[in-house]
Amino acid sequence: MSYVALLIKADTNGEEIYGYMEEHVEAFINYLHNVKKTSKNTEMSYRRDLLKLIPWLEARSITDVKDVKKEDLALYIRHFEDEKAAPASVSRSIASIRAFFNYLEKEGIIEESPAEGMKSPKIEKKLPQIMTQDEVIRLLEQPSGDTPKELRDKAMLELLYATGMRVTELITLKLSDLNLQMNYVDCHDPNKDRIIPFGIEARNALKNYIEHSREAMIENKNEDTLFVNCSGQPMSRQGFWKLIKYYTKRAGIQMDITPHTLRHSFAAHLVENGADLRSVQEMLGHSDISTTQIYAALSHNHIREVYEKAHPRH
Repeated sequence: MSYVALLIKADTNGEEIYGYMEEHVEAFINYLHNVKKTSKNTEMSYRRDLLKLIPWLEARSITDVKDVKKEDLALYIRHFEDEKAAPASVSRSIASIRAFFNYLEKEGIIEESPAEGMKSPKIEKKLPQIMTQDEVIRLLEQPSGDTPKELRDKAMLELLYATGMRVTELITLKLSDLNLQMNYVDCHDPNKDRIIPFGIEARNALKNYIEHSREAMIENKNEDTLFVNCSGQPMSRQGFWKLIKYYTKRAGIQMDITPHTLRHSFAAHLVENGADLRSVQEMLGHSDISTTQIYAALSHNHIREVYEKAHPRH
């Protein structure tokens, strides 16, 4: 069922009616999609947050966006906090509300945004979990057979660690995005495409997969998606997540590894081995250098650990 259909409500006469505030939410999501070119995950997140707010407002007899006051939003956030919601969830909800009402103000639907001045709670930034270089090697060595599936798995793992791509970017790659002569991939980010180099190990794994595996796996010879599942269809996020879990267990690695763990490890290992942050930022597709700087902190932590373990008078 479509999202619009889910928003349709039935009145006492059984006639279908559409919620007034929900219409504004849907228009806002369309604006994000068509104008701001936001990702599907961002749109789903904003929509989910706003559809939690609307029933709460309606329970307080507020059915028009023009009637929403600063005090109402402050009470809503306080209600969120009273329910012991995680600071990250509260912060995300505030961001969604601010964006929504700023949009309404920009469109002239309301005179002034009641969300102006809303402050997000401070969130303690946790350093991302990364693998040691030895753990990465053990993981990448697990698909070592010559079956079509293992050749594909080897290529996917090698390319993910070689480039630090997001899992969605990896599974949506096309054959035409690869340049095996120059060893780079054209990665499609929702905001900005970027070219990422990769090394000889990834190149060899990709070449083996394309030449000896992919053709045996695809159903449609015109299929341009690079990585396909055993049914010949494009690989899904869930399918790749299961693949990583399987090889993590087979490698005897105890930590909980996700596709994003390899992305973090890629960046941390580059910085640890001397790469400059601007280059790492470009490869990761970060819009803000501050997001990339966390890997410098990880590198400093590693240096501290090495010092404390090795120095006789630490």
